[in-house]
Amino acid sequence: MSPHVLILGGTTEARELAAVLTARPGVRVTTSLAGRVTRPGAIAGDVRIGGFGGAPGLAEWLRHEHVDALVDATHPFARTITAHAAHAARSTGVPSVVLRRPGWRPGPGDRWHPVGSLDEAADLLPSLGRRVFLTTGRMDLAAFAHLTGPHFLVRSVEPPEPPMPPHTEVLLARGPFTVADESALLRAHRIDVLVTKDSGGAATSAKLTAARELALPVVVVRRPPLPEGVTALPDVAAVVEWLGLDSP
Repeated sequence: MSPHVLILGGTTEARELAAVLTARPGVRVTTSLAGRVTRPGAIAGDVRIGGFGGAPGLAEWLRHEHVDALVDATHPFARTITAHAAHAARSTGVPSVVLRRPGWRPGPGDRWHPVGSLDEAADLLPSLGRRVFLTTGRMDLAAFAHLTGPHFLVRSVEPPEPPMPPHTEVLLARGPFTVADESALLRAHRIDVLVTKDSGGAATSAKLTAARELALPVVVVRRPPLPEGVTALPDVAAVVEWLGLDSP
């Protein structure tokens, strides 16, 4: 019987892993998406959309679909599904791993202000600037909705929903973006502080380089910790090796 790998997707790495695994003879791949993006783009292998119904629902799906390995390749801040995946894997005995790109690290010239949560970021903002480039995602604007002084530029793939800060300008765009793009954006909107999550990876890191070149402060929300006992691997190649598929 062909091995069945379930990928909890939504990231560039999840898409890359699905493409690599489906190219291997005899491997069945299913990628599960939460369904928050209406046009997720083509993904190799089978795709399912929507939640499982918590950890118990995911565990039942693993059993019913005879999953042999579970790869959590969700966003580093998708704390709930990562916890559910860890619990479901333990309860079913399905081997599991987290595919988690390394986080960003500040370099010379960076003016980073690390914080532990969105609420902490909101508390810190008024002391750093009044024109904010907010790139924490369209689902996280509520944490800043009470800030009536700053002007916010919010960039997201799809329109955000309220609550959001009263002085908010929405820019609909999909990355990746170049450093030149980001520098031009920051200058055009007279941004004086950037707020972001430590998503890691190259696709959205250009804004950090642009902020460094413009000497702007950056509020960086640290990643939540992984559940206890969970193994994390940094890239697709490491996951393929973990699956025992390092040779085509």
